[in-house]
Amino acid sequence: MKAAVFEGPGKMEVKEVPQPSCGKGEVLIKVEACAICGTDIRIYRYGQKNVKPPHIIGHEIAGTVEKVGSGVDGIKTGEQVILVTSVGCGKCKFCRKGWHNLCSNGVAIGYYYQGGFAQYMTVPEPAVSQGNIIPFPGKLSFVSASIVEPLSCCINGQDYLRINSEDIVVIFGCGPIGCMHAELAKVKTAEQIIMVDVDEKRLRMAEKFLPDIIINSSEKDPVEEIISITDGGADVIIVACGVNKVQEQAIQVSNKKGRISFFAGLPKDKPVITLDSNIIHYEEISIFGAFASYERQYREALEFIVDNKVNAEKIVTHRFPLEKIVEAIEAAGSGEGLKVVIEPWR
Repeated sequence: MKAAVFEGPGKMEVKEVPQPSCGKGEVLIKVEACAICGTDIRIYRYGQKNVKPPHIIGHEIAGTVEKVGSGVDGIKTGEQVILVTSVGCGKCKFCRKGWHNLCSNGVAIGYYYQGGFAQYMTVPEPAVSQGNIIPFPGKLSFVSASIVEPLSCCINGQDYLRINSEDIVVIFGCGPIGCMHAELAKVKTAEQIIMVDVDEKRLRMAEKFLPDIIINSSEKDPVEEIISITDGGADVIIVACGVNKVQEQAIQVSNKKGRISFFAGLPKDKPVITLDSNIIHYEEISIFGAFASYERQYREALEFIVDNKVNAEKIVTHRFPLEKIVEAIEAAGSGEGLKVVIEPWR
């Protein structure tokens, strides 16, 4: 089979490799679509300590069940499926609550296990037994289904925020994640959605998600603009870009009882920000982190896409064959489009 093998920073080679086996408790998947994540871009450019080359990355996966190993129940050959990325230990208090993404001993498909930038992949027994294989209806395209994983992560972030019809929502960052957050905020009937970015190209792409207001923060001070527009501050602020200054700005534009999501992580060598904790205290502001997602949120994301409450096709701007994966990663990292999807059999 063909696979894109990560050989080290800046090195990705598409080549023939042995098709993976399907042992007891495992499931073999024919990969039909695998979207590129921002983490995939960082791994390609710089490497990552939990990815040991040579390795096949990619975790936003949709495919067809090719073979079912002995001892596996409830999964049929030919089913169209998506995969939950996080694989927990199954024993800790987080796993017992279904929060496999927070397991201290957890691993992940596309990081520890071989991923989806290949024509076939094996779902390991721990992932199968934890219910990481989720079928989806035939009317949904594989490309749309590959968007379930990143959308589920946005749902994880918004679960803490309790967005409702009285909320003014500010989203910093107009990349694919920011645009998905805007779609979800609309589903939650937010009163007003304001999107902010420094990149005019990103802002123009965000227009098709119909935010109420767009702010180019390279031209205007976003704090002054948001405070003026909202008459005191926003109710919900989502930071969908890994920028220290923007996290600080999120606190500055929050209204009383505001809820803030630090959705994007900061650079490992610069993870500290400055904040006035008295603002948090006296104005009763809540700040939440969000990391990955878990099975229930995948199912919710899938339902939103199947019911067209979130239009996955609108989020996908580029589709590439496996042979052009380096070009695809560069396109995803350039900001020229939103979501980029690899189709290994194209």
